[in-house]
Amino acid sequence: MPPPEPPLGPPPGPKARTDAPAEAVTPLMRGIGVLRRLTDAGGTLSLGDLERSTGLARSTVDRVTGTLSRMGYLRLDGRDATLAPRLMELGNAYLASIRLPGLLGGLADALAEELDESVSLAVADGDGIRFVQQATRPRAMSLHFRIGDLLPAERTAPGALFAADWPPEQWERWERRIAADPDGSGFPAVPPRAGPRRGTDFRRCAAYAARHGWAVDDQLIEPGLIALAVPVRDAAGRTVCAVNVVSHTSRHSATSLRTATLPRLHQAARAMESRLRQAGPPADRDRPTALAAWTAASKQELGREFIESLARGLTVLTAFGEGRDELTLSAVAEATGLARATARRALITLEHLGLISSYERGFRLTPRVLSLGFAPLSRTTLEQIAAPHLAALTRRVRDSSSLAVLVGDDIQYTARVATGRIMSADIAVGTRFPAYATSMGRVILADLPAAERAGYLARTERTPLTPHTVTAAAELSAVLERVRREGYALVDEELEEGLRSIAVPVRDLGGKVVAALNVAMHSTRRGIEECVVEVLPELRATAARIEADLHIAGRFSRVGR
Repeated sequence: MPPPEPPLGPPPGPKARTDAPAEAVTPLMRGIGVLRRLTDAGGTLSLGDLERSTGLARSTVDRVTGTLSRMGYLRLDGRDATLAPRLMELGNAYLASIRLPGLLGGLADALAEELDESVSLAVADGDGIRFVQQATRPRAMSLHFRIGDLLPAERTAPGALFAADWPPEQWERWERRIAADPDGSGFPAVPPRAGPRRGTDFRRCAAYAARHGWAVDDQLIEPGLIALAVPVRDAAGRTVCAVNVVSHTSRHSATSLRTATLPRLHQAARAMESRLRQAGPPADRDRPTALAAWTAASKQELGREFIESLARGLTVLTAFGEGRDELTLSAVAEATGLARATARRALITLEHLGLISSYERGFRLTPRVLSLGFAPLSRTTLEQIAAPHLAALTRRVRDSSSLAVLVGDDIQYTARVATGRIMSADIAVGTRFPAYATSMGRVILADLPAAERAGYLARTERTPLTPHTVTAAAELSAVLERVRREGYALVDEELEEGLRSIAVPVRDLGGKVVAALNVAMHSTRRGIEECVVEVLPELRATAARIEADLHIAGRFSRVGR
């Protein structure tokens, strides 16, 4: 496991740092400043607000956001800029490099299930902490933090555990931060402090954590929230993360939470430590393709509106990943296709901004990479991922497009973009139809294991909705098998006379069909062959784009519906 990260403190704004090295790449610093402003704002800001909050000229904001949009890291919608799921590949590179979510996530999920409480894994980031894994409980008062949010150490249970190992100079830096920012405004992810809290309190908490091996947050983050944390250590005895169970005062007091869960929490930490010791060498599964050629082509196409140095600097972060936790300058240059001098300047800039740490001749990503949009994007839903792609599809084919998921034996529309035609399919989000009679239902049903498909056919009552509806079990089974084999479904006037639709599946990172995408039209608009020749390729291309975003967003966080 990597050594403890150097103390970094809250991330500075783009105007707060004036001590940049002479070789720092200014456009890269500006771009990262824009991403952080958008992150702190929850993911969306107007271009005017970005101009005011960053102090950059409007022309610079336009060029920065245009470049980030070209990279797929944000979307421009009129005067607004919105973070896009593809940006999460930067945070994914960090999470893959530390291996903690992949190695310990299953144990955290099992612990949450057993305790019926939310469980998190946290790492230190200077005098703050960031959560890197979440296992939540499905209840109305479910308590959890966003992956990547920066929280002040003194207001969290994991923070006291990490502070137990702070050297004197780190305590001095913490004292200066508390004096300069007593209200905690440098931590926008947490509510303001309810009242003053003396520094000696946190020192006592850290000393207690060092002696007893656990720490508690008794409503320090916000009223009603309580948490208990224990350390997870590597073979050298260093605390690499903390496992944290979170509850509410309606369920536990701080004392009862400790009594009920501390023995099991220590047991889970020991199992995690064993898993870390037994883990074999990581597979180099995240080796990127050379990206310098792509940035050069974008620069040639867009001219001065594309900031090549910003794009190249961000691609340096993607050089890291599982099996690539520490890279030399030469390895970074090779992975990205950048010249050594270009990669070196990018690394210097990223280290200055706290996104990279250097160790002898090697470089590692720090938890601060998660400050680049990961927290707000970790709550992304499938509907949000699909929406811009549906809009683009509708513009291209000039017919309505929709996304649906299977709910029981029906499909339910979760996203939809209607065409502006006078005559078009009028279906609202939330509408449910029987799966057997719809193109989207059939591509989802076709992905089910044979036994589950047979069970569906045996239990459902299939009423003819039009004279064309296929209802016979044997015939429908053959239809589903053909859909599974061909990868699409076309339903012609089976749901409603005059309505024709064609659909393709949307698959998650594991290859499972989690939704379906369709285009629907009046039967006079296109013939069946035209649907296959003209619309199907567009559908498949759109599904591939949705899947690409879904796979990035869902690698270390759960994508909701």
